[in-house]
Amino acid sequence: MTVKGSCHCGATRFEVDEAPATVTRCTCTYCSKRGALWAYYRPAQFRLTAPADHAATYRWNTRTIAHHFCTVCGCSTYVETPDWSSGSADFDNPKISINTRLLDDFDLDAVPVDTIDGRNLW
Repeated sequence: MTVKGSCHCGATRFEVDEAPATVTRCTCTYCSKRGALWAYYRPAQFRLTAPADHAATYRWNTRTIAHHFCTVCGCSTYVETPDWSSGSADFDNPKISINTRLLDDFDLDAVPVDTIDGRNLW
């Protein structure tokens, strides 16, 4: 079942192949300040359905993670990242993280929230 999401103004829109079963709260300084709850997908499961020029990119620290946000309203929308499940960056298996707070018709309160200690991991 395709799930759609968009930023506040609708200029940046995306969809994923299925609703997330869990979401992740990252405690790194960037994610904490943005207030996002993330769900992770393989790139083939994610589609940007609005023009790419409506999204800007912010990279910090090691510059390995691309945080995208809407150029119009500023909402944090999605992230391109290597897979970190092994404890180090696996660039051969990239992930797309979507900000689940932006999903349309999705009950965010119905899924468990996992927390990762991003403040101390990176």
